[in-house]
Amino acid sequence: MFVVMLEYIKSLEEVDKLLDQHISFLDKYYEQRKFICSGRRNPRIGGVILVKAENEQEVKDIISEDPFYIHQAAEYKIVEFFPTKYDPRFSCFVN
Repeated sequence: MFVVMLEYIKSLEEVDKLLDQHISFLDKYYEQRKFICSGRRNPRIGGVILVKAENEQEVKDIISEDPFYIHQAAEYKIVEFFPTKYDPRFSCFVN
């Protein structure tokens, strides 16, 4: 499992112009069951996406389709982790 941290490197005005395209990108990977949850950081300096992927390269390939990435509106930090303890309701994302 991976946590993807986005940090905006363009103004919020520029980010907002890409928001509808970014949401379509998110929807695509929710439909493929790759994304578990996502949202804005507070303060609004970027976002976070929880991703279920086989490896870091798959995450990078997915990110390369994000309009924020394509238009260089955000930088990405990828953190892999292995859930060893979690609420049982979360088990469908871990197994």
